[in-house]
Amino acid sequence: MQAGKKRVAYFYDEEVGNFYYGAGHPMKPHRIRMAHSLILNYGLYKKMEIYRPRLVEDDKMTMFHSDDYVHFLQSVTPDNINDYNRELQRYNMDVDCPVFDGLFKFCQMYTGGSMGGATKLNQGHADICINWSGGLHHAKKSEASGFCYINDIVLAILELLNYHSRVLYIDIDIHHGDGVEEAFYNTDRVMTASFHKYGEYFPGTGGVKDTGVSRGKRYSINFPLMDGIDDQSYESIFKPVIGKIMETYQPGAVVLQCGADSLAGDRLGCFNLSLKGHAACVNFMKSFNVPLLVLGGGGYTVRNVARCWANETGVLLDEKLSEQIPYNEYYEYYGPDFNLHITPSNMENHNTKKYM
Repeated sequence: MQAGKKRVAYFYDEEVGNFYYGAGHPMKPHRIRMAHSLILNYGLYKKMEIYRPRLVEDDKMTMFHSDDYVHFLQSVTPDNINDYNRELQRYNMDVDCPVFDGLFKFCQMYTGGSMGGATKLNQGHADICINWSGGLHHAKKSEASGFCYINDIVLAILELLNYHSRVLYIDIDIHHGDGVEEAFYNTDRVMTASFHKYGEYFPGTGGVKDTGVSRGKRYSINFPLMDGIDDQSYESIFKPVIGKIMETYQPGAVVLQCGADSLAGDRLGCFNLSLKGHAACVNFMKSFNVPLLVLGGGGYTVRNVARCWANETGVLLDEKLSEQIPYNEYYEYYGPDFNLHITPSNMENHNTKKYM
């Protein structure tokens, strides 16, 4: 891939914001629609090719997931849920991962964006592909976990492996990318690198000594972090670690999961990154000129998730966005200042230089 202006493809389905996990649930697909509205009103849509993802069929999902689990997701609805009590337990469908209207279509949609992006990269039709509805990194082969049902990331990486001998996965969500790590734990064809809060925090995995097994030994990289990490501390570890990985592993493609729950003020998070600190990771990965699939993930203060992903779309397009948020249908969410960037809090950074 040449340096300079990148060909960017963006995947979005206008229906994605209609799905609803339920009252009080922190995961709100509506945030993707809010991000899209900012992308439109900042004029970024003019600079990239926009695609509606194809709904992924069950036979593609079973390239990773078990047949019985996918069949269950296809079959269960809020109306027939009482017929599936045993399966609900088996597949870890609980308060975190509820059955809601249109669940399987939601899975088909967000997975379609990620797999579609991987295919575009493989075909050489784009340099960067974006799917903010994707990045559901906790889903396992035969169970839901942490608001995630189908692991679109694993399926997209499998698609990339059809054309590339090595793929690098990077995860900047506050939660460990356990589902992706587990899927590729025994292979050297995928390296996973996760920067996450560790210690009495979901999902509880991702210790520094968890490095893979068999042929995958030393191909899982975990950087466990403490509360309150700020931009400067994050950059001081992200750039040297990832820089060294890029130099030594030399992947043919990179998948970057941009969970926004690592931002300051997240409803479920405890990090202290600004939009600039988060986007610095995205900008750094763009600089390597390697085919790049950029995905969403966590993020539970919806106004900041939308800010984050709109800003990072701008970064990927080399477009600097104005600090004043343009008028859009969700304008009132961004009050009282209606600014793009957020101010980190004065919380203590427990990541001392000695710890790092």
